[in-house]
Amino acid sequence: MATEFTPLPALAGGLLIGVAAALLLHGNGRTAGVSGIVGGLVRPLRGDGAWRVAFVAGLVLAGAVGLLFRPALIAPSPRPFGVLALAGLLVGVGTRVGGGCTSGHGVCGIGRGSRRSLAATLVFVATGMLTVTLVRLWGGLR
Repeated sequence: MATEFTPLPALAGGLLIGVAAALLLHGNGRTAGVSGIVGGLVRPLRGDGAWRVAFVAGLVLAGAVGLLFRPALIAPSPRPFGVLALAGLLVGVGTRVGGGCTSGHGVCGIGRGSRRSLAATLVFVATGMLTVTLVRLWGGLR
């Protein structure tokens, strides 16, 4: 499966993520780690739910707008729902074990100069590289 090199859309997306993270940090004093934001909705502190709901609603709304204007960019998953649910559960467990998700550590933590986030991000990237290498070696991907 070949992918196109699209530097301008990638740059624009990265800038939007960075600006959103900076706005949340400077405007609300909060880090834009999605797992922490969603986790805070499960057991919200008093007076802490509205911004979390707005953030998650913005994520869903952005996906809906993308689907409306560029439906070909959002493809259905080739995996059954049960596999996706299990994968989501494992990601949730991993974010608890790792003390945050890739967005929290990679975008926000490194941006704040956190050594812990740098270490976590290096582990995420190295694990991803190792996984792709092993799957390709065992014949699962080309």
